[in-house]
Amino acid sequence: MTAANPKPRVVCISQARMTSTRLPGKVLMEAAGQPLLAHHLGRLARCRTLDGLVLATTVNGTDDPVAELAAALGVPVFRGSEPDVLARFAGAAAMAGADVVVRVTADCPLIDPALVDRVVTAFLESAPPLDYLSLDVTRFPRGLDAEVFTRAALDEAAANAADPAEREHVTAHLYRRPERFRIGSPLAPEDGTVLNQRWCVDEAADLELVRRLLGALLPENPRFGWQDCCNTLRQNPEWADLNGSVRQNTLH
Repeated sequence: MTAANPKPRVVCISQARMTSTRLPGKVLMEAAGQPLLAHHLGRLARCRTLDGLVLATTVNGTDDPVAELAAALGVPVFRGSEPDVLARFAGAAAMAGADVVVRVTADCPLIDPALVDRVVTAFLESAPPLDYLSLDVTRFPRGLDAEVFTRAALDEAAANAADPAEREHVTAHLYRRPERFRIGSPLAPEDGTVLNQRWCVDEAADLELVRRLLGALLPENPRFGWQDCCNTLRQNPEWADLNGSVRQNTLH
């Protein structure tokens, strides 16, 4: 960001690896004829507020297929430490020349470009400025998660975070320190609803639900949004029971 170019460069960084503990290889598992990662990156490519999109994966050989798929889809790849995800994000942000970073995870194949744009726009338009803003994950279905923060805050976290959990979870160093960083109130659904559902993929039951939603929605409306998912689940209420017993791993 310079005086000649006052608009900050907004880069979305998605993290992915093959060695997830609960469902290894999940990001390359298929739904509706494509790997989950392809659905995820394709949806993010529709965001209007992003100046760049990067996949951050590990240096492990097991993640070569992840890097190869992203590259084939035209998405730049940064490879870094598996356990130190914070350092991986800082490296990816530096590679991409980001001023503002959007963090998402590749196990979210139903992520909504319009919601990502809503968080980015709110972040950029905030007065006074913010260091960190997210969707309210207690009110939106999990799997739509997006966090936005300044590159400066990310670099400060990467330089100072010592807790292993803060190295793994990237933004914990920020939202745990409201006295140091300017934390915005999480963005809730505009209609005030609370939807306690899981659309991310951590276990086989999650994958089954996502496969059904993509199979139902893509043929009719390839650019579907999160509310279209809600409508489909209202028409098929038994689908929500498929992964109703799966618990979310979270620091929040």
